[in-house]
Amino acid sequence: MKQAAAEAHAKINLTLDVTGKRSDGYHDVCMVMQSIGIHDIVTVCTGTGTGIIELKTTNSAIPTDCHNLAYRAAALFLEKTQMSCDGIRIEIEKNNPIAAGLAGGSTDAAAVLMLLNHLYETQMNEKECMELGLQIGADVPFCLTGGTMLAEGIGEKLTKLEQAPQYAVVLCKPPFAVSTPAIYKAIDSADIMQRPDTSAVLRALKASDAKAIAGLVYNVMQPITADIHPEVNEICAFMKENGALGASMSGSGPSVFGLFTDNEAAQHTKDLLAQQYEETFLTDFCHASLVKL
Repeated sequence: MKQAAAEAHAKINLTLDVTGKRSDGYHDVCMVMQSIGIHDIVTVCTGTGTGIIELKTTNSAIPTDCHNLAYRAAALFLEKTQMSCDGIRIEIEKNNPIAAGLAGGSTDAAAVLMLLNHLYETQMNEKECMELGLQIGADVPFCLTGGTMLAEGIGEKLTKLEQAPQYAVVLCKPPFAVSTPAIYKAIDSADIMQRPDTSAVLRALKASDAKAIAGLVYNVMQPITADIHPEVNEICAFMKENGALGASMSGSGPSVFGLFTDNEAAQHTKDLLAQQYEETFLTDFCHASLVKL
């Protein structure tokens, strides 16, 4: 039996723009994505002798069958490599909030692909892993690399950007779920009044201008989600009132993040929000989605 483990980091969207709907039903997007410090621990064992894929997680709300992206990643890996299953056990220590707009499931799936590629010594290169990951979900290719990246197409066209300057990040996930398909459907008929200035963000990243980057964070999905759940805007406003240089929603929500250069202000804001919202975290930016342990 062989075993390996990795940190699987969450992501936030510094910007998110929906630029059109495709004939296949998917949407074209333009996003600046950023890995953050909060992470799951994914452990994979091979050669367990069971002949099946087993998945265990510390969060009982998460499925442990083919409805879990990490399970699907293992099944797809076996199909792609045409390897017989000698028994694979996946264990996920779940720290990333679920159904939160943070790619928590996608980053676990990316970790499983990376670890299986290592354990079975299949030597798939980065491009092959990304192509496989895209079959699981649009965020998986980003989660295989992470850091600071521009994502276009449906999220699979990735361009590595200058490393973002460091912030203290207050992350708050309100206690409700958001349907991503419903938000995309609403966007199709919405009159979008504001879009992120992605070009300005790219210039600010190149200049490592922390104040400018934070002030430019924006997500076109936020007004749609906040129309249903006003708390999203209320949390953003609270973060700005307490020292965040910028605040926005990640993905289709409901998680909100605030970017701080004042660590004390960030800690104070986190402490205040945590009194009302259990899933509130103080974290930072990191330079990769996956860190092998």
